[in-house]
Amino acid sequence: MYDGIGTACQDEAVIDHLGINCADWEKSKAFYDKVLGMLGFTRQMDFDVAIGYGKDGKPDFWIADKNAGDAAGPNREVHVAFQAAGTDAVTAFYNAALEAGVESLHAPRLWPEYHPGYFGAFVRDPDGNNVEAVFHGATPRSAAGRSVCRPTLPTRGQ
Repeated sequence: MYDGIGTACQDEAVIDHLGINCADWEKSKAFYDKVLGMLGFTRQMDFDVAIGYGKDGKPDFWIADKNAGDAAGPNREVHVAFQAAGTDAVTAFYNAALEAGVESLHAPRLWPEYHPGYFGAFVRDPDGNNVEAVFHGATPRSAAGRSVCRPTLPTRGQ
């Protein structure tokens, strides 16, 4: 799905992707590989401590090793990413969150390590969860402050 995404906006879903944390990393990987495989979902990205499952190159559901890194422990946050219509919407989300008094995790920017058009901002909600707004069709020009939205690609399953 991400091939050529820079020329189109994402579908109209509210949730772009969701991530949960797993206490027994090896068991969780084996479990989700097996059960999601039965539904036609496979590993789309694997960062050793986090795996994204989905189809057609788009990871929609993420699992992470809750014991990895600095954020280990029983209260490690859930991650929810909301789709935004453009880079301006991501920035507006971020500014509104800061005005509401929550912690900034990452200011709006391009995240080329995810894919070339990935533009996102991350905040910690009042309950400590990692909440993100993301737009998948950003270009360096749109990321500099100009929102770009082009015709929608067919949604998954069409």
